[in-house]
Amino acid sequence: MSTKFYHLLAVMTVAIWGTTFVWTKLLLQSGLSPAQIFLTRFTIAYLLLTAWMLVRQGTGIFSYHPQKGAAAPRIFRSQSWRDELRMLGLGVLGGSLYFMTENVALLHTTATNTSLIVCSCPLFTSIVLGCIYPAERLSRRGRWGTLLAFVGMILVVLNGRFVLQLSPLGDALALASCMSWVGYSLVIKTVSERYSALFLTRKVFFYGVLTILPWFLFGLESFPSLSILLRPAILGNLLFLGCVASMLCYLSWNKCMARLGAVTCTNWVYINPLTTILFAWLILDEPLTRCFLAGASLILFGLWIGTRHK
Repeated sequence: MSTKFYHLLAVMTVAIWGTTFVWTKLLLQSGLSPAQIFLTRFTIAYLLLTAWMLVRQGTGIFSYHPQKGAAAPRIFRSQSWRDELRMLGLGVLGGSLYFMTENVALLHTTATNTSLIVCSCPLFTSIVLGCIYPAERLSRRGRWGTLLAFVGMILVVLNGRFVLQLSPLGDALALASCMSWVGYSLVIKTVSERYSALFLTRKVFFYGVLTILPWFLFGLESFPSLSILLRPAILGNLLFLGCVASMLCYLSWNKCMARLGAVTCTNWVYINPLTTILFAWLILDEPLTRCFLAGASLILFGLWIGTRHK
């Protein structure tokens, strides 16, 4: 498929991720904690994706079998223990560490500060990967496009409220979340050529769930109650977060990263706050301002400049 398809797929993925803040806020208002939401959505995604892999690749449990002479597909283990450690890193960096530092940061600093820092990950990604991999360095046009999109992202997140408050602990946690995603982009680049997006995505969910379990096992929090999870409104939101925002979106994102490159793909994250605020306006009645519209225009223009040469 052409790169245009993967650019469109990346846009759709980030747009869906942008709406998750709204659905998560509704779940928080219903009594679930950030850790409970993360555990539930990643568990749903892992179970569904594992079932799909078993059906698709065949393990003797289901009726499908690979063609005679074909190599046995890898479903549960990597090719080496070093690669398995990289899979663990993906689960931590793109799962438990990323989500927990972002959510805990909200307890110690403002949502504006958190959004500004976390959504700066495309800028940090381009710097880090550009230093390590010359092929990932942006062209002059790409650098200008990234800069314009970054300025637009700031305007969108502020949305006319120019009030920033320093909070060392909260801002440090938000920065840790941002750098966690940069690390995810770096690690996945090292394995994306040897493993399918389906295999990598399932590993992210497995190790994401595994590394969040101590949070519950050591009594920092209780597991979510089944009676609460089965409430129609809560179950519907969790199924969307697990099936769409986690399973499908991580799968599509890993494919885009492999096809477009980490820097180019991550630049589309600048759209994230744009879709968040749009859905917050539609569902939560949060206001839109001229500042938001100006920022949205800059984001779209910057991304258009940055990807035009592609």
